Amino acid sequence: MNKFFKTVLLTWLFAGTTDIISAFITVYIHSGKFPAKMFHYIAGGALGLKTAIAGGNAVAFLGLFFHYFIAFAFTLLFFLLLPRVKFLSFNKYLIGMLYAVFVNQVMEQLILRLTPLPSGTFDLANEYIGWISFGIVFGIPIAWNAYKYYGVE
Repeated sequence: MNKFFKTVLLTWLFAGTTDIISAFITVYIHSGKFPAKMFHYIAGGALGLKTAIAGGNAVAFLGLFFHYFIAFAFTLLFFLLLPRVKFLSFNKYLIGMLYAVFVNQVMEQLILRLTPLPSGTFDLANEYIGWISFGIVFGIPIAWNAYKYYGVE
């Protein structure tokens, strides 16, 4: 397998998995309940929330597919942009955190607004916590591996 695609695939699997684990933990901390229908909720972006929540395993797998597809798209995007956009070579930790904020805002302000899912309320304190968490589990691993792949120090 081509080294580029192998690196992107491994990075994607790691970042996508740590992201979904973090999401499960966050929902559990906030609600005190295990989010058994999380993948159904994700599929609700395409199917509508009522239809998705009532769905079975196929709907859950669709939500799982959507989650990993989106994670792959943003992982690949960073790997393709890093050698072309010079300021991305500044600092892998800072850029990883900022990339996570970028991904979060694209999802919240663009992608999710195109779906039938209900909009959440904006709470700046929770946003900061979410950005930091997402940066650690998603943005920094992507930046770290892309920097390593391209030999950026």
